[in-house]
Amino acid sequence: MDTKNFKVNNEKSTIDWIGRKITGAHNGTIGVKEGNFRFEDGKPVYGKLVIDTRTIKILDIEDAETNAQFAGHLSSDDFFNSDQFPEAFFEITHAEPGDHNLYYVTGDLTIKGITHPVNTSLQVSTTDNTAALDAKVVVDRTKFNIKFRSANFFTNLGDTLIYNNFDLNIHLVAEAY
Repeated sequence: MDTKNFKVNNEKSTIDWIGRKITGAHNGTIGVKEGNFRFEDGKPVYGKLVIDTRTIKILDIEDAETNAQFAGHLSSDDFFNSDQFPEAFFEITHAEPGDHNLYYVTGDLTIKGITHPVNTSLQVSTTDNTAALDAKVVVDRTKFNIKFRSANFFTNLGDTLIYNNFDLNIHLVAEAY
């Protein structure tokens, strides 16, 4: 059995997020702190990604003051509580091969110290020394005690409602070690 270990290069890796509300959407980035993956016979069998919740950025708001206020709010207890929970985690627990380097992945996502299973697909391309992994993870924020302006918990929100699901578009570049 051929086993290879890869370490995520956080400088070359990106996570883009999109959050939607009744009147539109916001988007931005959040930083990759570290991660590693293990492949056996060219297939992912284990992986763990650490996300730095203190690095959340908003890309669609140009006014510096408004942007800073929004970033502060996303870091607050209404959302990610980054002071108390500076890291979020995604750990692959199982991967089933599909066609054309696609894998159907089950993993544990931990946000604000709360862990729930998530399913996604993972596109993998590898060379001898590098691996690129791409996934879109749809997260129901209410499962992680992020309830702000959710219709599940509040009524009469009108056009201030924020949808429960947000997307993480993950692109990881990892190097063999």
